[in-house]
Amino acid sequence: MKKLVTVVFITISLTALAQDSLQIFNFSRNHIKNTGMEVLGSWAAANITVGAIGWAGTSGNTRYFYQMNTLWNIANLGAAIAGYTSAQKDKNRQYTPQESLTEQHKIENIFLFNGILDVTYIGAGFYLKHHGEVKRSDQSSGYGSAIILQGAFLLLFDGTMYSSEKHAGSKLKHFLQQNPIIFDGKTIGMALKL
Repeated sequence: MKKLVTVVFITISLTALAQDSLQIFNFSRNHIKNTGMEVLGSWAAANITVGAIGWAGTSGNTRYFYQMNTLWNIANLGAAIAGYTSAQKDKNRQYTPQESLTEQHKIENIFLFNGILDVTYIGAGFYLKHHGEVKRSDQSSGYGSAIILQGAFLLLFDGTMYSSEKHAGSKLKHFLQQNPIIFDGKTIGMALKL
């Protein structure tokens, strides 16, 4: 009987330790996302401020450059607020191992997809800038330059976020492989390799 109680106690203790460690990985993923949204929001706020001043005080393609920066970063600010709100909502959520992996894959894929979009933005910006120079269109030229700048920033941002999340995901996968004890709030179990 004492051996059975000891085994149950050890299993429960190890499961609780593994679950606490799992939540540290989830906290880390959420912290990376939260920090990223703060960076994106700060970039957006600075660009809106500078862009609005430049939009009001310049002319020609420079005016359109500032105009596009302002408008583009209103969208960036909206995305940052939505991401930050989501991170705040999820900061105390308890995840099972499977939910942790699912969330990790989801956030990695979002930043990877965004990186692909960023390359498209940069290409479109170069096309628009070239079109503006050929057609002598201040608007196309200014908008093109702004889209190149914003696309380049977003590529750097999304690349950094993807790299950070991918690294965290690798650590999570390694942890789950090394700690096969599971606890989903209702069931305690131990995975045994046969």
